[in-house]
Amino acid sequence: MSELSPQLAAALRGERPLLFGAVEINLPNNYDLLLLDGAGELMIPNSPTTARKFVGRDPVYGVLDTIKGLADALGGTAPSVSLGLIPSATASLAKLVDPAVQGSPVTISMGCIDMWTGLVVPTPYVLFVGELDVPTVNWDSNDRRLEFTVTSIAERLFATEEGLRLSDAFHQHVWPGELGLAFVTAVETYVPWGQKLDTSAIETRTNNPSLGAITGNRT
Repeated sequence: MSELSPQLAAALRGERPLLFGAVEINLPNNYDLLLLDGAGELMIPNSPTTARKFVGRDPVYGVLDTIKGLADALGGTAPSVSLGLIPSATASLAKLVDPAVQGSPVTISMGCIDMWTGLVVPTPYVLFVGELDVPTVNWDSNDRRLEFTVTSIAERLFATEEGLRLSDAFHQHVWPGELGLAFVTAVETYVPWGQKLDTSAIETRTNNPSLGAITGNRT
């Protein structure tokens, strides 16, 4: 979480600060979904020399509906928020619930608009940084809404390694095309307690202080 800039802190101490909320979702197709919590458009700086346009309605994916669960708290689980979207069409909904979208980075921030100039007061305050997790589609009469659970990036600290396997399939899942385990068999072998093992393929080096002669004896 960022700190308030001096300009934003001064604006918030004013009599009638004009606030806005902004959500940025970096989708896997190199499309940045930049949404405001209301109608209109804002150029929000992302560096000292550049700014990006956040809109109330994205022409492809629709509008921002709700943001729930933002709070300061301590506990044994990673924080999460609920992010509601109203997709513009069925095709947009299908793109958003695609499994490839899960894990897309999400940034939720708030800021203030200078009422005299209409410009964003530097610099918006980052409230939450996380990633898209579970989508839920809610259907009603003449209504269709998509609700995402957005988990904190700290969620990965609670991930287990139950899915990791010393196998060719998992190895190539992490490193595609790497065939280091392609021809390895019997990587995991269960041996009953007390069973005598076949040691015919085990070789040791003996009788040589540096290398040792190759023998077929087990040490």
